[in-house]
Amino acid sequence: MAITAADRPWLAHYPPGMPADIDPGQYRSLAELLEHSFVRYADRQACSFMDCDFSYAELDRHSHALAACLQGLGLRRGERVAVMLPNLPQYPVAVAAILRAGCVLVNVNPLYTPRELEQQLCDAGASAIVVLEQFAATLQACLANIPVRHVLLCAVGDMLGPFRGRGIDFVLRHVHKRVPPYQLPQALRFNDALALGRRLPLQRPEIGPDDPALLQYTGGTTGVPKGALLLHRNLVANLLQSGAWNAPALRRLPPGEQVCYVCALPLHHIFAFTICMMLCLHDGGRFVLIPDPRELRAMIRVLKQQRVHIFPGVNTLFRALLDQPDFDQVDWSRLLVTVGGGMAVQAEVARRWQARTGCPLCEGYGLSEASPTVSCQPVVGAAFDGSIGLPLPGTQMMCIDDAGTELPPGQPGEIAVRGPQVMAGYWQRPDETAQVMLPGGWLRTGDIGIMDERGFFRLVDRKKDLILVSGFKVYPNEVESVVAELPGVLECAAVGLPDPHSGELVGLFVIRRDPQLDEQQIREHCRTRLTGYKRPRRIEFRDALPRNPLGKVLRRALRDADPGRSRPGQAQ
Repeated sequence: MAITAADRPWLAHYPPGMPADIDPGQYRSLAELLEHSFVRYADRQACSFMDCDFSYAELDRHSHALAACLQGLGLRRGERVAVMLPNLPQYPVAVAAILRAGCVLVNVNPLYTPRELEQQLCDAGASAIVVLEQFAATLQACLANIPVRHVLLCAVGDMLGPFRGRGIDFVLRHVHKRVPPYQLPQALRFNDALALGRRLPLQRPEIGPDDPALLQYTGGTTGVPKGALLLHRNLVANLLQSGAWNAPALRRLPPGEQVCYVCALPLHHIFAFTICMMLCLHDGGRFVLIPDPRELRAMIRVLKQQRVHIFPGVNTLFRALLDQPDFDQVDWSRLLVTVGGGMAVQAEVARRWQARTGCPLCEGYGLSEASPTVSCQPVVGAAFDGSIGLPLPGTQMMCIDDAGTELPPGQPGEIAVRGPQVMAGYWQRPDETAQVMLPGGWLRTGDIGIMDERGFFRLVDRKKDLILVSGFKVYPNEVESVVAELPGVLECAAVGLPDPHSGELVGLFVIRRDPQLDEQQIREHCRTRLTGYKRPRRIEFRDALPRNPLGKVLRRALRDADPGRSRPGQAQ
């Protein structure tokens, strides 16, 4: 059914020339989209890393070889292949290879503990993994308990040339001691895999729009880690939607100048995967890989050498950059689009960013289950207003009550989303899928919002107790279950507490079974079981926890009554 302005008020407030819909049928698959770009933009630079540039033709050649290698190892169409890499040029090569081989990509956070990694790989049924040697010890620790048959092992310098690459790897291994000891004798080195693949034919599988492309793990709206099953058509649609949304700004690009994206967000995160890398490759642009955005001085040095046009990020990153003394030494005069996602953009950060760069900071909204973007503020001609903007072309949004009935403008309710970017469901979890999918293809987001008369949406609360630390989701149930493993813990509750740097931090309230239990014991226990951003930064011991009449702990009461809400949390 066609979407009209009569029932979707935001269409009347679209920028001039913005389409109401997009045609995801332009490409049958992400693999076809990538191969189209590889041919069309063969002579252009595709990405930059550590002063090395890689062309579209090189990505084509390397991914073709790696795809042939995967098939040569016996991987078949539909098998899941995990990628556990930071922002390195091996990442786009691996992604393109997996898709071209007809396999399904599984994004993995490189900072996972063995427990977290084992949980995800077992759930996905991953047959192979591409992993950086810095994280090989983590893989080794759980290898006996996971279904992985093949390990492709990368080093940072693999694609940086024989002399420079080896030198970088020597320093990382032996001088900086960045590679913990490991033993993976069955692993195939990345460059050896490329060499093997060059001697093998690539059998092009038949990949269609309804085939699985990506398992993006998330807690969704219930907090249980599970894979959002994104089909090829879901991701293609979101690329085309996002490209249409950016088009008014990109029309200002000087003729003949290649668009440059900053890729500082981790590519295993769906926001960076779609908006930093895949959209850039579709546009024929070049993305600059930032391996660790926490190293702000190094990031500034890289940005000084670039003409940056599009900068996706999170509020935490923008704020940290603004506080760097060399920030104004970057040439921001070419910046056309700055978009903040993953967490709320603070008005003060948006004001400072526009004052210093001349480019507005637009807030977008999305979730893994929607590939991810569903709405965004206009990228030209609009001042920051704290809203999450308008639904993207082809996207419908509404606020609903608990019964799923649409609410009128101005009345808060749970935001529901429908569009071609919405997932097929959760991987092998029909019960979880049924909890979030409504009749007609509507997805419950778990976020409470308000739509105004113009069709602009604003977030007002979260329906669940999700904690957002620098845009990363932390689920209290997971933190609590890990802490509860300690014999000295009787009961505990994890909540999100305000933090000026990360948006929120994890606060932990504990009732002790053993009076000798102290903070250090809890922190050490969490250090080996939880990724850094999930670990409690504030720990408080209590004699009792607030409860409802059924005995359930009231996390909201803990947040609201916490005496530390007016002061920043102490980093540990």
